[in-house]
Amino acid sequence: MDWQTSEDTVPSAPVTEADARSLLGRPPATGAWRDGDPVGERQFAAFGSFRTEGGRELPAYRLAFESWGELNAARDNAVLVLHALTGDSHVRGPAGPGHPTTGWWDDIVGPGAPIDTDRWFVVAPNMLGGCQGSTGAASIAPDGYEWASRFPYLTIRDQVAAQVRLADALGIDVWAAVVGGSMGGMHALEWAVGLPDRVERVGILSAPPINTADQIALNSVQIEAIRIDPRFQSGEYYDAADGDGPTRGLALARRMALLNYRSPTELNQRFQRSWQSGVSPLGHGGRFAVESYLDFHGNKFTRRFDANSYITLVEAMNSHDVGRDRGGIDDALARVTARALVLGIDTDRLFPIEGQHRIARGIRSTLDGDSAVVLTSDFGHDGFLIETHLVGAHVRRLLES
Repeated sequence: MDWQTSEDTVPSAPVTEADARSLLGRPPATGAWRDGDPVGERQFAAFGSFRTEGGRELPAYRLAFESWGELNAARDNAVLVLHALTGDSHVRGPAGPGHPTTGWWDDIVGPGAPIDTDRWFVVAPNMLGGCQGSTGAASIAPDGYEWASRFPYLTIRDQVAAQVRLADALGIDVWAAVVGGSMGGMHALEWAVGLPDRVERVGILSAPPINTADQIALNSVQIEAIRIDPRFQSGEYYDAADGDGPTRGLALARRMALLNYRSPTELNQRFQRSWQSGVSPLGHGGRFAVESYLDFHGNKFTRRFDANSYITLVEAMNSHDVGRDRGGIDDALARVTARALVLGIDTDRLFPIEGQHRIARGIRSTLDGDSAVVLTSDFGHDGFLIETHLVGAHVRRLLES
C-alpha cells in the first residue's frame, strides 16, 4: 500500500513550480487505463466465469501483465512479482504511451539485477480489481456500461485465485519464486499458504499476516473520503466531464494514505516548518511545504487511478487474514514449504515490524530463522521501494538459495 511508482518513491521533496505546472488542466473523471488507450508493454490474458468468495459471479475477466526474460524448456525459472495497492504491471521500463510512470522496481528487476531477467522469466500482473488493464470497476460489463458500483467485493484470496489461472495459462506449474511487497506481500503469503506445492521460494516484504483493526480503521477513513465527495455519485461517475469526477475525495484519500507510507523522521527532516512560498501560512494565506507536498501528490494520483478501484482494493486488503478458516495464523503459516524471505522496515508505521516477525516465527523454512530481516530506513513503509540496494541484496539471496 505504497506509492508504487519510481518517481514517487524517491525521498520526499518540496513541490517546485515545474511540479505544479505539470498538473495544469482538469483531471479526468477516472485515471484508469481504458480500452482504446495505448497498450504499451502490456499483454492480456482472458478467462471465463469467476466466482468470488462472497458468491458473486464475474461472467469473464482478464488480467493485464508484463513479462521479461524467457521461460526455459523445463518451465522452472518463472518468478511472479506482485505489486502493492496502487501499483500495476509496469515493474520496469520507461514511461511512455500507455505507461504514465517509469517502472517501480527498475533497480530490482532486469538484466544483471537481483531478479536477473537473463536467468529468470519474470511475470508481473495487474491484480484483479485494479485499473491498469485488468478487469475492475472501470471495465465494461456485458451490458455495455462500466461495472462501477456493481463490481463485486474481492478478497486477497480471490485475487490470488485469478493469478493461479494466469499461471495455468502460461504453463507454469511451480513458481521458482513469488515476491511481493505490501499488498503484493499479502498475495505472496497467500500463494505460499494456500498453494504450497506451486511455490518454491517466497519473498514477503513489508506485509502483515493479518490486517488489524488499526489498519482497517485507517482504511475506512480513506474510503469514506471518497464516498462523501458529491461527485462520486455512489460510484456512477464515468460519464462525468474532466474536472467533474470524484477527484477531490480520491486525492484526500491519497493524502491520508501517504502519511502512513513515510516516517515522521523523514517528513520532519525534509520539510521541518518551511513555507511553500514567501507568503506566511500563519494567517496570511500561505502554506507549509509539507501541505503542498501532500496536495500535489494527491492530485497527481487522481490522473492515474480510479476511485472505485481504490475502494475495491482497500476493501480487499481489509479481508486479509491468512489464518481465516485455517485454524488461525500459526496453523496457516505452518503450511508453507517454500524457502522464505521475510523482510520489514524498522520505521514502518503502516505494517509494523512485529507483523513480519510473526510471519517469520510461523514459517519453518525461512532463510533467517524465526526473525524477519529488519532494514533500518528513515523512509518508513516505502523503504522496500526506495532502499533498493538493501532490498535487492536480500532478494538476490532468496533466489540463490
